[in-house]
Amino acid sequence: MKTGALIFSLLLLSTGLRAQSRITFENDEFRLIFNDKAQAVSLLHKASSEECLMRGVRVPAFTAMQYRPYDNENHLTFVTRPTTYKANSLRRDGDTLRIGFEHLEYIAVVSVKVTDHYIIFTPEYFIKNKQLGINLETRIDELTFLQLPVKNRGHFGEWLNVAWDDKVAVNLLGTDVHTMIDDIDEGGYHLMRAGSMKKVRLTGTGAALIVTNTGRLLDRIEEVENDFGLPHGVADRRHEFYPYSYYECRNVTPETVDEHIKYAKMGGFRMMVIYYPDFASSMGHFPWKESYPNGMKDLQFVTGKIKDAGMIPGFHIHYNKAQINDPYVTPVPDTRLNLRKIFTLRKAIDENSTIIEVEENPEGITLYEGRRMLKLGNEIIEYGGYTTQRPYRFTDCKRSALGTHAAPHGYGMKFGLLDVDNWPIFIRFDQRTSLQDEVADRLSYIIEKAGFRFVYFDGAEDVGRPYWFNVPYAQLRVYEKFVKKPYFSQGACKGHFSWHILSRGNAFDTFIPEEIKEAVNKRHVPSAAYNADNFTAIDFGWIAFTPPGDNTIGIQPDMVDYICAHAVGWDSPLSLVGKLDQLKAHPRTKDNMRLFRNWENAKLSDYFSAEQKAMLRTITKDHMLLVNKSGGYELYECAQIKNIAGNDSHVRAFVFKRHGKNWIRIWHTSGSATLKLNIPRSKIRMYTPAWEKDKIKTDGQGIALQVGDIRYLETELSTEEINEIFRNVTLR
Repeated sequence: MKTGALIFSLLLLSTGLRAQSRITFENDEFRLIFNDKAQAVSLLHKASSEECLMRGVRVPAFTAMQYRPYDNENHLTFVTRPTTYKANSLRRDGDTLRIGFEHLEYIAVVSVKVTDHYIIFTPEYFIKNKQLGINLETRIDELTFLQLPVKNRGHFGEWLNVAWDDKVAVNLLGTDVHTMIDDIDEGGYHLMRAGSMKKVRLTGTGAALIVTNTGRLLDRIEEVENDFGLPHGVADRRHEFYPYSYYECRNVTPETVDEHIKYAKMGGFRMMVIYYPDFASSMGHFPWKESYPNGMKDLQFVTGKIKDAGMIPGFHIHYNKAQINDPYVTPVPDTRLNLRKIFTLRKAIDENSTIIEVEENPEGITLYEGRRMLKLGNEIIEYGGYTTQRPYRFTDCKRSALGTHAAPHGYGMKFGLLDVDNWPIFIRFDQRTSLQDEVADRLSYIIEKAGFRFVYFDGAEDVGRPYWFNVPYAQLRVYEKFVKKPYFSQGACKGHFSWHILSRGNAFDTFIPEEIKEAVNKRHVPSAAYNADNFTAIDFGWIAFTPPGDNTIGIQPDMVDYICAHAVGWDSPLSLVGKLDQLKAHPRTKDNMRLFRNWENAKLSDYFSAEQKAMLRTITKDHMLLVNKSGGYELYECAQIKNIAGNDSHVRAFVFKRHGKNWIRIWHTSGSATLKLNIPRSKIRMYTPAWEKDKIKTDGQGIALQVGDIRYLETELSTEEINEIFRNVTLR
């Protein structure tokens, strides 16, 4: 017998851990079976009699990892690298599993709780047994406490960790923010895993296994959320306001809020969101701007106006970093700001030194403008460059950076590379400290006093490692401080646990008008499909209301239609960034805002059928929505008339079929013009969006068509004739 096998046999005898041939757990909905090799061999959905595991695949249901072998005999034998030890024995002892691993002198004890609709797995503790030879204290760095080869079912939601089709859903769901949920796509199946990490929390975490009819999945998740006191991700997704799109103010003040409300109502928006820089001069302490001289009373006035207008006030926040002008950074930087790398002073420096000599190689650290910051005690120093061979030095150093004060620093001092945000006006927090909670308290106060009921968690990616944990952990620490929980939330980045907090997907940053349709195709639509697999809508925004100018055509009605149509197709809201100067400058503001309103009202009235929504997901087609004389909605596919007047970009026109005839929607992008068409006046009729008949002037043997705001033309001309006529039109 080999030494390793002998050791493990003695371990089994000493602990009484003998493998059992079959271990079964089952509830009202499914049955899970493990074999004597600690492998899951069956996961049966009872109602459909469907086997949910990939047939013929045998993987350990449990594994333990050490970042290198620690046991004396193991590190003398095996290579120093992250080492995964597979479970090779399993024993049930009441409500616990005792799991043995190959080459490892540990038994993992995992409790199993069976409920009517889900089964909970929780790693409780480890038993380390005396081994042959030298006994040293060692550790487990990571534990996989459930791993299942779940066969593909048509959809896989990576965020929620769920495989599903129209009939059955299999979900391995973390019950704790400390639970590490992951999967590996193996082609025909996903290896779904629940684990823990010593750096975060190795024991006391948990995961719920759910196997149910797909139509009941959210009900089952809601049970888990209620039973474990998690944020109410399911209830938020079912909230009556969930489909609402929003108007995000820029530079809103008590003096300008009425104007913002006017435009928001023009667009049919039922939510208005305020960005914290509108009233606060920095992120962190949130000191009031001069435009809010009465502080909270002024902010309450603004949100009160929004509520009185029948809209929901929302709050766009940063929360996990401090602005470089905030008291957390200057003149004395807080000790709880995050440091990305630690260095040791090789030589003492005085307050005038511009070269800093260190023991460690700085190779690979940032040289990005605005991010080259070192924190030595209470001083921040900006370095110009560094050497990567001994003696290691930071060069061209600027002292007293960010308003801090230069000081001498002694030999051997430990200091760090300051964690400056990619957007270098922020310094990130150390999530291991109380700083996040301190800022969360301030945000909670603002939200409660001002009455915000929607929150956008911006900059969620701006945390330290491990990202899978710190991204949702920072969100949770803020969310738990809220006195009244928001109706729903969005965020810029997410981890598995974030599903319970961020009930709507993120918004993208704005795109220029010339790229916005392509951006919808390449960014929004794939994101919508991805999030739909996780039972979540995304935000088809942010949309910039860019007016026409020397370098841009500006956002035009067909672009508004394109975004709105795809958002409706994916059951998603959208968001518009409202800047008063842009809204006032754009000549098509009324037209664009009317289109936003029509799409939003039609969506919320359940006008669109499932078939229409499926059609609107097509990424290459333009669609338009009419409000007819009776106030009803009419949806049409349309095609742009190209090369008007040769190739003039100032007039845009689209052809669509309505009541057996060709119709044209036409407008001027930046003002007005007259088109001379060589057709009889009897061939065409013109209407305003309110269906008032507009006069068409004759011009010799043709007509003179005044083009400005959107107009609709009805004609008996064929599509070919229309394209030919508009290609040869005279524009003046």
